[in-house]
Amino acid sequence: MLKYYMAFLLALALGVILIFPVLKLCKKFHLSQTILHYVDKHAGKSGTPTMGGLIFIFAIMISSVFFLQGQIGGAYVALATMLGYGLLGFLDDFIKVKFHKNEGLKPYQKIIGQVGISLIVALYVYFNKGGELEFFGLKFDIGFFIVPFIIFFFVAVTNSVNLIDGLDGLAGGVNAVYFLFFGLILVLLGQSQFALICFAAVGAILAFLVVNCFPAKIFMGDTGSLALGALMAAVAAFSGTELLMPILGFVFVVTAFSDVLQVLHYKRTGRRIFLMAPLHHHFEKKGVHENRIVLVYILVTLVLGVCLLATYMALKGLI
Repeated sequence: MLKYYMAFLLALALGVILIFPVLKLCKKFHLSQTILHYVDKHAGKSGTPTMGGLIFIFAIMISSVFFLQGQIGGAYVALATMLGYGLLGFLDDFIKVKFHKNEGLKPYQKIIGQVGISLIVALYVYFNKGGELEFFGLKFDIGFFIVPFIIFFFVAVTNSVNLIDGLDGLAGGVNAVYFLFFGLILVLLGQSQFALICFAAVGAILAFLVVNCFPAKIFMGDTGSLALGALMAAVAAFSGTELLMPILGFVFVVTAFSDVLQVLHYKRTGRRIFLMAPLHHHFEKKGVHENRIVLVYILVTLVLGVCLLATYMALKGLI
């Protein structure tokens, strides 16, 4: 467990070190967020620096590569995937900043980029490990259908993480807990390379939360949310544990589902189900402070993480 702990500490330290230069660069080049006009409760956050995801992207990559020296496998491809999605998010953020609006790439452009990258990952997984999935100790093979499954999985996960990034510390806090428990489960499954990346992610995200918790001094932007979603999906895909994500990442699923449900219902009836979607904004509209919402989302993920970990420990005969 020492290498996991060291990867966590190195990523944490690197993240803290990177905070000042990233903040300085964002302010120097006026890389600030424009808040949507209808998110009235967040009007005061307009002008907050964005692209803060660069902090944990570099911290995760450096720490992971340092401790993966001499090893081979999909770990490097997972990191490259995170970087690829991060670049896609960076382009989206850059367009928003340049034209001073909250709309960057067109939705179809984002989807094309996401599908393109995930297709490469899906083919890599299929030709290197086949179509096997793992779920609570059970393993089954879906063959070539793993390719469209992974493409859908990536698009769903990355956009879910992107949607949940709407309150100070929410995406970061939930992701930190998610990667902590996913890393522990991967240790039990003997997936050491991907477990190491998870622990590096925990350290890097915690460093980022120093300046992202309420009131946020910097946002992760699509640069960060797409990168985290891609890392989450890649680690699951390369370890064959995609089916665990909807359980441990329950709040991501609910967030995405609430947004889709709102749009479909509004187009069909002209009425809204929620005061505002995604769901965390609905709670805000009901008068719940964002800190309380963030805490509840983190606690839900924590409880699910404990339950999943306990289940796997029981399967391994450790409890």
